[in-house]
Amino acid sequence: MYKLKYLITLIGIGFISSYNAQELKSISKAEVLSTVSEANQQIKISVEAFNEAKADYRQTNAVFLPNISVSHTAIATTNPLMAFGSKLNQEIVTQADFNPEALNDPSQIQNYATVFEFQQPLINMDGFYQRKAAKYKMEAMALQTDRVKDYVNFEVEKGYMQLQLAYKAVAVLEKALEAAEANLQLAQNSYDQGYLQQSDVLLVKVRVTEVKNQLQTARSNVKNASNYLSFLMNDTSDVVLKPQDTLQLEATILESENGLSEERADIKAMQLAANARETMYKSDKMTFLPTLNAFGSYQLYDDSLFQFGADGYLIGAELKWNILQGTKRFGKAKKSKASLEKSKLEYEQYVSKSQLELNKIKRLLQDMESKLQLSKLAMEQSNEALRIRTNRFKEGLEKTTDLLIAETQFAQKELEYYQTIYEYNSTKAYLNFLTIN
Repeated sequence: MYKLKYLITLIGIGFISSYNAQELKSISKAEVLSTVSEANQQIKISVEAFNEAKADYRQTNAVFLPNISVSHTAIATTNPLMAFGSKLNQEIVTQADFNPEALNDPSQIQNYATVFEFQQPLINMDGFYQRKAAKYKMEAMALQTDRVKDYVNFEVEKGYMQLQLAYKAVAVLEKALEAAEANLQLAQNSYDQGYLQQSDVLLVKVRVTEVKNQLQTARSNVKNASNYLSFLMNDTSDVVLKPQDTLQLEATILESENGLSEERADIKAMQLAANARETMYKSDKMTFLPTLNAFGSYQLYDDSLFQFGADGYLIGAELKWNILQGTKRFGKAKKSKASLEKSKLEYEQYVSKSQLELNKIKRLLQDMESKLQLSKLAMEQSNEALRIRTNRFKEGLEKTTDLLIAETQFAQKELEYYQTIYEYNSTKAYLNFLTIN
C-alpha cells in the first residue's frame, strides 16, 4: 500500500515538474494583437501579394510614358550595300566611291554607330483598358489584405480564448484532484477503522489517477494553445503563455439586425475582381482598333570606336491596324467574355454563401444562449449533489461509488460550462467577423 502511494506521488510530481519546466510569460490580448499586426506571416504574405498587384499597375505606365534606349554597334563589312551605306552614314563618300569596281567589290570598312531611340505611345485603347483593369486588381488586393488582417485578428480572439479555456480546465481539474485526494484520505481512514472494504479504497485511488491523467492532458492543451498564439505572433521561443485575464462570459451586445454588407472587404474585393474582368474584356475588344505611336532616333557614326564624326536623326509616327490575325483576337475576346460571366457568377455565389453562413451563425448564437443557461444550471445542481453526498460519505451514509459518480459529474459539468462559455464567446466573435465592414 505504501509503495502505491509513493508511486502516485511521484507521478504527480513528475507532471507538475514537466508543466513548470518551461518559462511562463504573462500576456494580454492587446499585446498579442499588437505583435500579430507587425509580425504575422499570413499578413506579410498578403501585403506582398498587394505589392505584386501594385507593381503590375505601375507597369501599365508604359501606356503613357516613352521607351528610350541607347545602343552602340560595331561592324566590319565588305558587303557592297552595307559598305556604301556605312560611308554615307559616316559622311565620307567621295567621287571615287561611285566607281563600279569600288561599288561592286569594296574594301573592308568599319562602322561604329551610337543610336538613341525612343518610342512614344499616343493612342492605344487596349492599353488604356488594361491599365484600368490593373488598378481594379490592385484595389481588390488591398481589400483582400484588409480581410486577411480581420481574419487573423479573429484567430487571435479565438486562440486567446482557447488559452483561457485551457487554464480554466487546469484549475477545475486541480480542484477536482484536491477533492479526490481528500476523499481518498477519508476512505483510507474509514478503511483503517473497518468501515470500508479495500475495494472501495481502490476505487477512490483509481479516481485520483484518472483526474491526474486528465490534468496532464489539460496542461498539454495549455501548451498547444500557447504554441498556436506564438505561431500567430511568429514567435519561435519555446515559452508557455499565460493570459492576464480569465475566461468570462462576453457581455457585448450585438445588434440583431446586423446583416451581410456588400461593403465587407472580401465581398468588395470580389466585386472589383469582376470589374477587372469586365475591363479586360473591353480591352480585348479594343484590339480591333488601330493604334498610333510616335518614334524617333538620333544616330552618331564613325569609322573609329567611340568617335562621332557624323550624325543624323529620324522621327515619325505609325498608324497601325492589324486587320486580321487569323482567329486569335476573336478567340481571345470570347475567352475574356466567358471569364467575365464566370466572375459574375462567382461573386453571386460568394455573396449567397456568405449570407447562408451568417444566418447559420445567428441561429447557432441563439442555441448557445440556451445551452449556456442549461449548462450553468447543471453545474450548480451537480455541485449541490456533490456537497450532499460528500457530507453523507463522511458520516458513513453514502456508498463510495455514489460519491465518485457525483464527484466525476460535477467536474464534467464544470468543464462543460466553461466550454460552453468559450463556444458562446467564439461564436460572437465569428459573427462580428462576418458582419464587419
